Amino acid sequence: MKKHFIIPLLLVLVAGLSAPPVFAQAMGSVKGVCKDVDGKPIAGAQVEWTGVETGRKYNLKTSSRGEYFSLGISPGKYNVKLSKDDKELFHFNGVMVNLDEVVLDFDLKKEQSAAAQGQGLTAEQAKQVQEQQAKAAKETNTVKALNDKLNAAKAASDAGDFETAIATLTEANQIDSTRDLLWFKLADAYRSSAPKQTDPAEKQKRYEAAATNYQKAIELRTASEQAQKDPNNNATLAAYYNNLAETNAKSNKIDDAVANYAKAAQLDPAKAGQYLFNTGAVLTNAGKVDDAIVAFDKVIAADPTKADAYYWKGVNLIGKATLKGDKMVAPEGTAEAFQKYLELQPNGPLAQPAKDMLASIGASIETSFGTTKKKPVKK
Repeated sequence: MKKHFIIPLLLVLVAGLSAPPVFAQAMGSVKGVCKDVDGKPIAGAQVEWTGVETGRKYNLKTSSRGEYFSLGISPGKYNVKLSKDDKELFHFNGVMVNLDEVVLDFDLKKEQSAAAQGQGLTAEQAKQVQEQQAKAAKETNTVKALNDKLNAAKAASDAGDFETAIATLTEANQIDSTRDLLWFKLADAYRSSAPKQTDPAEKQKRYEAAATNYQKAIELRTASEQAQKDPNNNATLAAYYNNLAETNAKSNKIDDAVANYAKAAQLDPAKAGQYLFNTGAVLTNAGKVDDAIVAFDKVIAADPTKADAYYWKGVNLIGKATLKGDKMVAPEGTAEAFQKYLELQPNGPLAQPAKDMLASIGASIETSFGTTKKKPVKK
């Protein structure tokens, strides 16, 4: 009896395991890419597909590239919602899923125009988009107004009318005081106007105003996240420090000038030679001979082809010359410095002064540096 019961049971099990899936429901698949208003992928977001007729939900998660994908979605009409951190970002209603693959992307930037009218966003989100658009429009108007001021100030400065330039740029800063370029240009106008002042006190006041405005420009740019993204940010800051250093020098604040030129050179190594040369010039004018020589040596190390650095190194060296009787004895390297200038610039603007300097210390002038060697007279 047992054998008669066991065999039919096994037959039933075998039949169940080998039956073809003729009654299985055919399913669809969905996929898409989710991007924010800046076009960047929305990672770790939830894409919820909710069946309109069935109420069935499929919760999908986006990858680091903002992508989602799922097989086994029952055909039908769905409402699809994109959300992150429990906040809805966008939704589509009445999306049909069939046996083909359905591609549904969320591109919030693309949908902004529709979102402004409340399509696909909640009322709060639509309001936020409208506020962003209003802010963008205001920014456009502000930038136009500031550019008009900058152009007017430039025209005035080019014509030597620095007072108008100062007034115009001051008005620009009253419109928006967060733009480093405006403070930089205002500082330039004050610096350029100072030499025109006949009153020494007013002249110094202009230089001080320039220094303050350069410093303001530097502070604003250093603190700006947007500026940090600018590939030319360091070069721009270096230019700010260079002009601040020049202003320091005009105010006889030599140490400040040297420090700010050093910052400029550090920020923009490609132009370090020029900034270091400016340092040497300031030290030369201040009579700091030894420091000036060191500065010009740094220039030469940064740019061995900068002829003027050799000339001014020679000038500072000759300033350390001593007299032995009627003969001037210059420090070692003096003649070589002037000779190097002549080698690089045989017909340069400082060629004749270099030759005069060489003559003053009794050094010969290389014939290959712009002079012609006299031929011996045949007897």
